[in-house]
Amino acid sequence: MEYEPIIGLEIHAELLTKTKMFCGCLNDPNEKQPNKNICPVCLGHPGTLPTINKKAVESVLKVGLALNSFIPEFSKFDRKNYFYPDLPKGYQISQYDEPLCQGGKLKLYLNDDQDESQKEILITRVHLEEDTGKLIHDPIKNITLIDFNRAGVPLMELVTEPVIHNGKEARLFAQGLQILLRTLGVSNADMEKGEMRCEVNISLRPKGSDKLGTKVEVKNLNSFRSVERAIDYEIKRQTEVLESGEKVIQETRGWDDEKGITYSQRIKEEAQDYRYFPEPDLPPLHLYSQTKDGGLFNLQELKNNLPELPWEKKERLIKEYGIPFKGANVLIQDAFLLNLFEETIKELKQINPEFLSQGVNLIYNYLLTDTLGIKEKENLSWEEIKITPLYFAKLIAYLVQNKITSRVAKDVLLELIKNGIDPESYIKEHHLEQINDISLLDSVINEVINNNQKAVTDFKNGKETAIQFLVGQCMAKLKGAASPDTLKTMIIEKLKSLS
Repeated sequence: MEYEPIIGLEIHAELLTKTKMFCGCLNDPNEKQPNKNICPVCLGHPGTLPTINKKAVESVLKVGLALNSFIPEFSKFDRKNYFYPDLPKGYQISQYDEPLCQGGKLKLYLNDDQDESQKEILITRVHLEEDTGKLIHDPIKNITLIDFNRAGVPLMELVTEPVIHNGKEARLFAQGLQILLRTLGVSNADMEKGEMRCEVNISLRPKGSDKLGTKVEVKNLNSFRSVERAIDYEIKRQTEVLESGEKVIQETRGWDDEKGITYSQRIKEEAQDYRYFPEPDLPPLHLYSQTKDGGLFNLQELKNNLPELPWEKKERLIKEYGIPFKGANVLIQDAFLLNLFEETIKELKQINPEFLSQGVNLIYNYLLTDTLGIKEKENLSWEEIKITPLYFAKLIAYLVQNKITSRVAKDVLLELIKNGIDPESYIKEHHLEQINDISLLDSVINEVINNNQKAVTDFKNGKETAIQFLVGQCMAKLKGAASPDTLKTMIIEKLKSLS
């Protein structure tokens, strides 16, 4: 029997606010000293009262507006009751039946397949809650410590409809959401730091059936690669269980990234197990009013002030600059790279607007191939890269005017990236301008031919690759400051005249 995977995602993201969700403690994810940013409120001491962080509510509303969610006039907080060592109150303040944002959709806009990138993943809800503390296990001493710095940090949760069918779609959705959160400035959403966490719900059903299968949840996936791998593994595991005639158990499973397998953790709780009820210490939220002045927010103003959204940015890059579809995906996933691309274009326009017709394509190619290649090869972070838009634009201007060769440009780019040199001064100081003196080129060609008679013989015997060797020898002597095509033409003519 053929089975169809049905997948839904639950994604948590810590929000960028100055203080925690329900108290005045600092929200500092980089704090190294344990239990520094804590108070009686976030530790759940008896008699303390929470207060709502308005900035956190606004951040979630921005996400909802960007996703075309329905924003109700009223919302409320609820108590979600469960015991866990890092949950100081014994319950979590969350939202249940009246979340801040209902519905919405997000395209898989990062898919390199132009048609598949239009697929929309429907969203069930986006709500707001508080984060838990952090357990720190010491296997040597066989103890577990608790750091409550994270307890009470504003946490957005987004739940999708079960409309995802494989690991790749889930990964693309999560990556697209991360870029959106960063674009809106509401979260850094760094999965490696735990600022964004993903849980997946997976079930299999016979293909063509409307009835959902038994749901299994895989928790705390901390990388996009893990999301994709865990889903693909779980689809395979559940398929084998069903084909063997057994039943899939509803449970919560963990992911072992090293072994590439999921493993059972506990039987999955149902909503009623949490005993939700309205949070008695917090009033309902009157978000806005459609009929009169009132409410905490002006939704229209929030919507009007949204920045250019990632999929809008991608469409603009393709239309305005002629960037290839896949290349636009690379640019919008890297804020530094995209900023360098657009700022360099502005600087090149200042140097000479006529350079733009050729220059934009050169900027794009030297960024996505050479710059990223150097970054990876040299193991550099963007903070260590010293390239500036002005100096990069100067280098591109030299190329547009054919003042330097592409070989020289690559060498200068390396110096620009590692040392932040002014390319204009560097090129002049090292005499790297393209050599167009025919007599000088002819002299170097004669020297190379005289010193490489084997290559000359090979060429005469029909080996065309011998020409590339001779061109390379000339380029080396000229430090790359000559046109390879010009050299090739001159060498061929010279060898034919010697035949």
